Formats: sequence, C-alpha cells, structure tokens
Amino acid sequence: MLKSVQTYLKRTDRFYLFLCLLSSGLAVLALASWAAEQGSGFAVDELTGQIIGIGDYRRALVQAAAAALGLGAAVLLSNVDYRNLVKVWPFHVAFTWGLVLPTLVIRNVTLGPITIGYNAGDTDNYSWYKLGGFTFQPTELAKISFILTFAMHLNNVRSRINEPKELAKLLLHLLAPMAIIHIQGDDGTAIIYGIIGCCMMFSAGLSWKYIAAALAAGISGVAVAFGFFSDKVGKSYQWYRILAVLDPENTSGWAPSEEVWKNIIYQQQKGEIAIGAGGIFGNGLFDGSYYRVPNAHNDFIFSWIGNAMGFVGCVLVLGILFALVIKTFVTGAQSEDLLGSYICAGIGGALLAQIAVNVGMNLRILPVIGVTLPFYSAGGSSALMLYICVGLVLSVYMHNKKKLFS
Repeated sequence: MLKSVQTYLKRTDRFYLFLCLLSSGLAVLALASWAAEQGSGFAVDELTGQIIGIGDYRRALVQAAAAALGLGAAVLLSNVDYRNLVKVWPFHVAFTWGLVLPTLVIRNVTLGPITIGYNAGDTDNYSWYKLGGFTFQPTELAKISFILTFAMHLNNVRSRINEPKELAKLLLHLLAPMAIIHIQGDDGTAIIYGIIGCCMMFSAGLSWKYIAAALAAGISGVAVAFGFFSDKVGKSYQWYRILAVLDPENTSGWAPSEEVWKNIIYQQQKGEIAIGAGGIFGNGLFDGSYYRVPNAHNDFIFSWIGNAMGFVGCVLVLGILFALVIKTFVTGAQSEDLLGSYICAGIGGALLAQIAVNVGMNLRILPVIGVTLPFYSAGGSSALMLYICVGLVLSVYMHNKKKLFS
C-alpha cells in the first residue's frame, strides 16, 4: 500500500494536490469558525441548554468529508486516461443531462427519499435534488461532461474554428446548455458555462475579430437595455441586483419601494463592511467580532474570511486559488495533444470565472448571481465536483505532458 502511494506521488503533480488540500483545510477552518460565531456552533436545547447535536459545525464536517471523498475520486480518475473519458461521451452526457432535464418541469416533487426540482434558496432556482439532509445540483456534474465534449468538438474542428459554419456549430454546442440552465432559473451557472466555452475557444485560436465583435455586441446590448428598456426588462430580483451595483443609493428610483431597495442591497452592504472591518490581520477566527452577513458560509464566505483573517487572510486565500488556476493552465500548455490543452483551459476558466465573480459579489462591484467561491463555500457536492475536475487535470498531467524547455 505504501509503495503504491509513493509510486503515485512520483507520477502526479504533488504541488497541485497540495494547493487543493490546503484550500480545503482553510475552508474547513473558516466554516468551523463561522459556526462558532453563530453561538456555540452546536445545536442546544432551549430549555436545558444541553448540546443535542453538531449544529452549524455540520457544514465544516460535510466540507471535510467531501474533500476526503473528492481526493479519493481525484486519485482514481487521474489514473484513467482522459482520452478514454472523452470517448465514452454518450454515456456521461446521457447521465448528467438526464439528471438536469427533469428539473426544468418538475419542481419540489418528492418521490420516496428524493426531492426533484428542489429550491435551495430564496430565488426562482429549482435546479437541485434533495436526498435526506443533502442537496445536489446536477448542473455541476454536467459542467464536467460539457468540458469533455466541448474539448472533443474543438479537437475535431482544430484549425477550422474560424470558419463561420464551424463556429456556428460551436456556439450552438455552447448556447444549448446555457439556455437549459437559464430556464432552470440559475443564470449564475449559465454565465459560468459561457465563460468556460469562451476560454476554451480562445485557447483553440478563435480570431480576435470575433472576440471584439462579441464584446461590442454585448456592451451595446446592455447599453440599449438600460437606455431604452429599463422599465420593461426583467423587473425581478435579478434586474434589481444589477441596478443596485450601478446605483446603490437608488437615486434613479429603480427600486419600487424602500423595502425592496434595502432588501436588495442589504447582503452586499454587510459583506463589504465585514471585509473592511477585518483590517490587516482580522478580528480572529474564534474569538473576534463579526458583522452578520446572510449566507456568509456560502456565497459570502469571502466576507467572513476578510473579517476573521483580514487583508492578509484574503491575500493568502486568493494567492492559493490563483496559483491553482495558473497550474491548471500550465498543465494544459504542457500537454502534447490539443485535447488535454482544451480540457485544462475549460477547468482553469471555470475556476477563474467563479473566483472573479464571487469576489466581485463580495466587494459589491458585481451583482449577486449565486456563484460560489471554489473550495471555500459550504457545499459537499460542490467540493466533490471540484475534486473530479482536479482528477481530470491530473489525468492530463500524468498521461500526456511535455517539459516546457525540452
């Protein structure tokens, strides 16, 4: 057994694994400290004051267990040649999207122990499954399948990517899952899919003229929407969250009432204050004061890190995450075949997009769209899916790599 471990460690990217485990360790520490701040962290009987359960510490324990399971999955997956995973694409596409599609029409329907189309938050997002006390979002698993199939598509197209006919097929491949996820009500995940596809096409040599045209069209579309249709487009919490970033004081009167305005800006205001209140070194993980922020364990875990660990803690966390992103892209650059390069570009793009969007949400420079911080936001299924992505990157590293200066 020990010899097998030693052999594996010689073949794999040890530094990459170390960064992942370090992130998971810091995440468990941050979630445990958040739980302690909620009271004792444990569930307590209101009459006797006795501890009757693990309470909020459950999130930290779930995160640790998911990281352990994920590590095992990553090790197993890394020993499988990624080319073989691409070859069996009909199976993982049918399985993953077979889980996603029912949530388009089924909402909060319980069949035995499982609930299909579960709403895990206070939004219109019914994209979850619930089994007992655990929730699972199949679009996270489908994201991995999408990266594999899109990499295969790009590998088949190769130098023809800038031909209008081939580019149209690629855009259809990208827009189809985005449309499905939009219908679910999870626009945050749909945006991440879009960024993943763009990163992969860019790595495949997409012409700058198409990139410039897409940016111009996007900026123009947003400007037209705000300038001429702001009173008609999507008057919902999503639209309000965008307007709250542009006009946080509601000077233009975008919010129909003061109550709506306060509800929309409350979370981001508290998150911004919490980060600033941490100062340079923070208020302490287990004995400091903290500004209460809704979902501080989830989408706003970065605000907790900022308050508890300060500027130094934020720099540490972001440094580790960006090192992971760079290592992912470098592994792709070292791959001797384009397929491995595209897979790493997709996973690196997913990590980079989630980090940028989540931190932007916490700093109140981007609207809240329900995007988690990789490794750190509470969620066992999310952590497990991340480690499956880690396994794919390690598979590319172990099965097909070249030295940069060879």
